[in-house]
Amino acid sequence: MCDVMTDLNSITEKILQIRIAQMMVNENYKDGQFKIPIHLAFGHETIAVAINEIMDDEDKLILTHRNIAYNLSRLGKLRPIMDEYFLKSTGLDSAKSGSMNLINPSKGIIYTSSILGNNFSVAVGIAMSLKIKQKDGITIVLGGDGSLEEGSFHESILMFKSLNLSGLLIIENNEWSMATKISERRIHIDLETFAKSYNVKYVKLSGNNPLDYIQKLKKLKDLSKKSNELICIEVMVNTLGDWIMTNDQNPDGKFINYHAGPAPTVDVKTCPALIKENNSDPIFVLINLLGIDELNKISDRIRHDLEEEMK
Repeated sequence: MCDVMTDLNSITEKILQIRIAQMMVNENYKDGQFKIPIHLAFGHETIAVAINEIMDDEDKLILTHRNIAYNLSRLGKLRPIMDEYFLKSTGLDSAKSGSMNLINPSKGIIYTSSILGNNFSVAVGIAMSLKIKQKDGITIVLGGDGSLEEGSFHESILMFKSLNLSGLLIIENNEWSMATKISERRIHIDLETFAKSYNVKYVKLSGNNPLDYIQKLKKLKDLSKKSNELICIEVMVNTLGDWIMTNDQNPDGKFINYHAGPAPTVDVKTCPALIKENNSDPIFVLINLLGIDELNKISDRIRHDLEEEMK
């Protein structure tokens, strides 16, 4: 039990670091300080930390435009990412990538795409390269539920399977397509059925329990490497930061789901960085696991460390 609690405390620190770091980015965004678009990932912290925990030195991570949580998790620092967003030469990629294409090859993030579904086909090439060079690493590629509609998604699965390439294809499903619910725009796509049609193992993750995610992802990664096969993982997430907009056209208020830009209702002063009081918020899950007092202590410490880093 002691080892489990030690691990949980360590993981909690990492999740809170990503949450509070994003809140600090959001404060600058609300003040209009950025010249580039940024897609925050409040609510995506648990899966980002879980993937970081299972990655080895030769593993490769291929991301989407909403990559901030993964870059923060892999780097463990805010300053280089914030400087990149400010387009400073001291930025993580010397101001060459900005936000939607931010990479960090030293930490295995070798490609990030702002083009929907583009990164799946790139992942096939990377997985093939690892196989040809007999490298020990595995390819992990991320996509959103909107990318299921892209031809490259299906073509890439076909190539992964045909070439017997190992890899984890992870779909973050927040059930939204920009400002429109997926169910309002198109019919439901059953990812499990699609995976089965390609003879690809499918696993669904939900609930934001970090130890559960890490344990399952470790087993899936080992299975993929051992059997040289692709595994499709659907992660249910809620991209937090929504608000109610009122104006002349919407005097009673209109629900605005967060997609990009500043989240006006998210406040960095909130302790312990909670946004939603349900399991869609990874911080709420941690409160249930560790207790509010412990979360507040860790949150205060992480907040202090980040503020010191940014001085």
